[in-house]
Amino acid sequence: MKDLVEVIAKALVDNPDEVVVTETEKEDAIYVELKVGASDMGKVIGKQGRIAKAIRTVVKAASSKVNKKIIVDIM
Repeated sequence: MKDLVEVIAKALVDNPDEVVVTETEKEDAIYVELKVGASDMGKVIGKQGRIAKAIRTVVKAASSKVNKKIIVDIM
């Protein structure tokens, strides 16, 4: 899931070098943290959070094989 979020985020931002994605697996869930530059934060979140919601929806669809809950946090 880390690679998927990273590819999506790098396509959205102006500074793809500042994109950092970390993945932490715990008992019941996988946590994916997305960090982007301050100037690109609005591009990743979108108006009223629409792009962030779309990223989470794509990751949720891709995670149907894993049988774990995946949580995407944008920092």
